[in-house]
Amino acid sequence: MSDKDYHIVPFCPQPVQIIKPNKHFLMVNKPAGLLTIPGRHEENKDCMISRLQSHPKSKTASVVHRLDMATSGIMVVALSKFAHREISKQFELRHTEKHYIAIVDGLVKEDSGVIDKPMIADWPNRPKQKIDFELGKKAVTEWQVMQRDERKNQTRLKLKPITGRSHQLRLHCLELGHPILGCQLYHGNDSQKKSARLLLHAEQLTIQDPKSTKAITATAACPF
Repeated sequence: MSDKDYHIVPFCPQPVQIIKPNKHFLMVNKPAGLLTIPGRHEENKDCMISRLQSHPKSKTASVVHRLDMATSGIMVVALSKFAHREISKQFELRHTEKHYIAIVDGLVKEDSGVIDKPMIADWPNRPKQKIDFELGKKAVTEWQVMQRDERKNQTRLKLKPITGRSHQLRLHCLELGHPILGCQLYHGNDSQKKSARLLLHAEQLTIQDPKSTKAITATAACPF
């Protein structure tokens, strides 16, 4: 492939913040606009994990889960093979708890609800996903209204993904009829033009300490 076949990600000047250091793992706050892992193109090597690995105290850091480049917020990073194995198992078994904050287009009428719509990759339109009730994998999102802004015609939502499908929150909000502002993949009513960034932030994550099994919760304040 030539350079024109790749999207070169603009440099992200915001740092990766370490929220909770630990012998076996780190809780970090990834800024919006920064890749979680390196991209294929040489100019897309800057990312959350490479920045951590460049420091002596976290050179053994490895990715347990991901956030989309456009999404900001809390992540856990393993510092040992033991921690990587144990924490990965928690994600696979859905023993972790997490919630996101999003600002969506329009005024959501109900105060809370559940979106239960299976998803599958939309291969002709990669990297997009789509709803497919026959072949899709189970995808469930709980949501709750935090604030309605009638002047701006937008709603702040707390989103809790029960499953962890790629683009789940973005697609489910679109299915709710209220796409997340700034999302370039799933939009309507020009919602993609109403924010310079994707207004989706991973605010809180709870895991079990891989050694003590004690619940560890970390929070990254929402920047919008």
